[in-house]
Amino acid sequence: MILIVDDKPENILSLRKILELHDFEVDTASSGEEALKKILRNNYALIILDVQMPSMDGFEVAETISGYSKAKDVPILFLSAVNKDKKFIAKGYASGGLDYITKPVDPDILLMKVKTFIRLYEQNRQLQEMHASLRKEVEVRKNAQAALNAKVQEQHSILESLPQVAFTASADGVIEYANRHWFHYSPSLTQFPFTYDHEQQQLPVWENAINAGLPLEKEVYLHHRQHNHYRCHLLRAIPLEEEGRIVKWVGTFTDIAHQKQANEILEQRVVERTHELQEMNQALEASNHELQQFASVASHDLKEPLRKIQLFGTILRDRHLLSNTEALQYMERIVSSSERMTRLINDLLQYSRLSADVPFEEVDINAIIREILADLELSVRDACAEITTSNFPVVEAIPGQIRQALQNIISNALKFTRPGVSPCINIHAERVLDKEFFSPVTDDGPYCRITINDNGIGFNEMYLPKIFTLFQRLHGSDVYEGTGIGLAIAKKVIERHQGIIGATSKENEGATFIMVLPVAQPRQGEFN
Repeated sequence: MILIVDDKPENILSLRKILELHDFEVDTASSGEEALKKILRNNYALIILDVQMPSMDGFEVAETISGYSKAKDVPILFLSAVNKDKKFIAKGYASGGLDYITKPVDPDILLMKVKTFIRLYEQNRQLQEMHASLRKEVEVRKNAQAALNAKVQEQHSILESLPQVAFTASADGVIEYANRHWFHYSPSLTQFPFTYDHEQQQLPVWENAINAGLPLEKEVYLHHRQHNHYRCHLLRAIPLEEEGRIVKWVGTFTDIAHQKQANEILEQRVVERTHELQEMNQALEASNHELQQFASVASHDLKEPLRKIQLFGTILRDRHLLSNTEALQYMERIVSSSERMTRLINDLLQYSRLSADVPFEEVDINAIIREILADLELSVRDACAEITTSNFPVVEAIPGQIRQALQNIISNALKFTRPGVSPCINIHAERVLDKEFFSPVTDDGPYCRITINDNGIGFNEMYLPKIFTLFQRLHGSDVYEGTGIGLAIAKKVIERHQGIIGATSKENEGATFIMVLPVAQPRQGEFN
């Protein structure tokens, strides 16, 4: 916008029309005082100022404008019809004017000067804006540099506090900073410490990492310059990237000599201990074999006198003691005890044989269940038991052992019944995903879950840890016969097959025994 200041309306009108015809925006003032008020409120690109005005002439107005910080850079064009002397023109320039035109005004010259001053004003304004922007950018950069320096100083302080050798490097591997430990292994910041293998052969580890542009982690040996020895260190170096380009490396050398020595000692002890365990295992296998032979011989030698006790005790009872009630009672106890002793010896012999190294083979559990039910036919009939079974998958097992385990659990279900309640036994099998009691069912699962459920007397689950232990009985032998070994045998068989066995129950509400076996036995090195 252009401000025209003149005390004569006709002058203002003529100048205004000339400028507006050429698309200039114009504002006017009829006195110096009015012009100063407008200058305080508005921004002008040019002021056309008449020299001869009442109250304040043009020179006084120009000098006042030069004192305003807002308008001091606005160009002033003086117009005068009287004062054409050089001293007045010089005074005009001295008071802040950029040009001096005498009246009458030539419109073309006026327009050229106006355009020039407007262009100069715009350029000056742009320069000022650029200067302001540059000053702001310089300030921002100074603040950023100060923050960066503080960050670098903080980083250096952190690196100095580390017990390891710590360093930073540029993208091309030139070391920029290293803490004091660096100089134990290098004479200067420009030389990367020489790295060696365990045979003290030099390795270009750092150069290879820079060329590859990949994180580095490697055990190396460094030569200590003062103590003149080689120590094992773990060298780690990480590239820092910006916009997919490596801009810096950060690395450390960690002294692991003591750790490595400890690991070597530990590995040696592990080797020695493994050798000792192998020798002990061989000794245990030999001892176990001898124990099995002893158990077989001892059971045979123990059963022979027991058979005689049973035989002669039965003869005495049936031929000579029928008339003597008291003696008959004692003899029946002797015969009953000898029979329990025979069962106990047989069960112990079976338990000891479970450790024998017998090969696994594919077994049809359906056929084994049929054999067991055929053997227990009399017990099933006497108890009026109802037994249901499902289809079993073929699994890798030891036939005799898996038969013994299943038979012991089914026999218990027929034995521990509630008075007046016919036994109902359900034998169910399904393939599952994991070796867990409640694993989800799947058609091609690698495990087989066998569930044997009954409606017998059950037991309190607080005794669950005891029922699979040798000789542990929850009921007296005078109520339910047995040796307390049956479930222990079942547990050992299932564990021998890399499976798990458990049970759930409530008193007088029956019991459920759950076994989970692998369909295919794990090969060597595949055990969980």
